[in-house]
Amino acid sequence: MTDPGTVGRVGPPSAASGGAGHGLTGVDDATTFLTRLVRLDRTTLVRLRPAGRSERTALWARLPWGVLVVHTVAGAGPDDATVAAGELLAELTAGGSALPARRDAQWRWALPPSASRQVETLPAAELRRVADAAAAALRDAAVRGVGGRAVGSRVLRDALLDHVPVVVTPNDPPAEPVEVPQRLVQGLVRMGFLGTSEVPGGVQVRAAGRWVGLVGPYGAVWLQKVVDLAVRPLGTQTFG
Repeated sequence: MTDPGTVGRVGPPSAASGGAGHGLTGVDDATTFLTRLVRLDRTTLVRLRPAGRSERTALWARLPWGVLVVHTVAGAGPDDATVAAGELLAELTAGGSALPARRDAQWRWALPPSASRQVETLPAAELRRVADAAAAALRDAAVRGVGGRAVGSRVLRDALLDHVPVVVTPNDPPAEPVEVPQRLVQGLVRMGFLGTSEVPGGVQVRAAGRWVGLVGPYGAVWLQKVVDLAVRPLGTQTFG
């Protein structure tokens, strides 16, 4: 089922309830997404939000390496609710229709704005190659070390995730380069958003303010760029 990479507005979850049920009819689709989520983090949350005006629901989640993923499934779910991904998966697997206990207050991450611009289209095969190369580099470094020195697996992982394998320069203004870090590539591949065969039309690189996203045929991955904050002295001022 093709996912347009729906994005949502920035803001906290609504406290209003859309009813006692989860409202999802694309159960198999949602189950596949949730299974991948729980495999990466058993305690992760999933946020269910309306996807446009259609009877579809966007499932949002945050992966352990700090990127947001979204996949859209059939069914008019609750208006805006956050639940434990594992609990929703168990409910769907059992054929139930109830919405698990809401955990709205535990969702602490902004979502990208609804409007974004496409800056480039990348071949899916190239992104798979980038992801495979990173995995091979991690395995090699874990065995041989870096420069002959042993390095902790977490340090290696974070260094690889922060690496920027793709830089796109838009043709249209603003022509500032858009960096696509390995974090985004890994999210797209690990969540299965590329599918198992070559993707017609490729993968879109999209930008929205400080947000950068990769939109594949089965979902999207977003990352908000960190803003460097500098502390400067105020200097001499007279108050009063």
